[in-house]
Amino acid sequence: MQVVTLGPEGTYSHRAARAVDEDVVFRESVSGIVDAVDSGAYERGVVPIENSIEGSVTETLDAIANADIAVIQEIVTPIRHALLAQSANFDTVASHSQALAQCRSYLEREYPDAELEPVTSTARGVEYAREDPTVAGIGHPDNAGDDLTVIAEDIQDRSSNATRFLVIAPAEERADGGGKSTIVVYPNANYPGLLLELLEAFAERDINLSRIESRPSGNRLGDYLFHIDFDAGFYEDRAQEALEDIEEIAENGWVKRLGSYDKRHVLY
Repeated sequence: MQVVTLGPEGTYSHRAARAVDEDVVFRESVSGIVDAVDSGAYERGVVPIENSIEGSVTETLDAIANADIAVIQEIVTPIRHALLAQSANFDTVASHSQALAQCRSYLEREYPDAELEPVTSTARGVEYAREDPTVAGIGHPDNAGDDLTVIAEDIQDRSSNATRFLVIAPAEERADGGGKSTIVVYPNANYPGLLLELLEAFAERDINLSRIESRPSGNRLGDYLFHIDFDAGFYEDRAQEALEDIEEIAENGWVKRLGSYDKRHVLY
């Protein structure tokens, strides 16, 4: 089974995708990955959803809210950033914007005059470093190969740096079984106590919310939808009751049940 994820070869997404299948193909954007699964071109996709330092990946949130896909697994992997270059003489650091942000303190301290150039992925930044001796990339130290030098290892601002990835599949593979579930709620309403009502639907049934995030709906200014992860499977009576309340609150909008799934830790 081919798995589509963020490329080129050597990204952290690639490392996570190999836990699903060794046959991995690449896209240049998260939205491209989600579209490839939504269209039926691929059976599996792997997308980053949240980093322990920089928080949620908004491109992923927006893409899965607009697609008809399933979430079937969560993969958590530690992130080890290294500074990779042809030599110590470089004036630009190129990497994914999230990686640059995760190494902000190190870069400001050690290379305050370096230009920071956001690119589509960490692996793309490493490719630039291979092509241009004035550029350094940020990526896993194994990505240095034979032609780049590891200038410094573990340059992330926090040693606990880790990223959650979602494994996505066609919508018909949505499951009710698993220890965790993801939904997207668009209330199409705005009144005092709306968010409290959403939270109470879970709190009253002793369901822990592991993440809740609002994103603009795109319909009008000040109009939001909510991404909610909670620690229960759709099969549980308490989850079904909570979702019935949520659907009533969002009767003028919609609730998308992306699936219940289990978590997998992958170490590299």
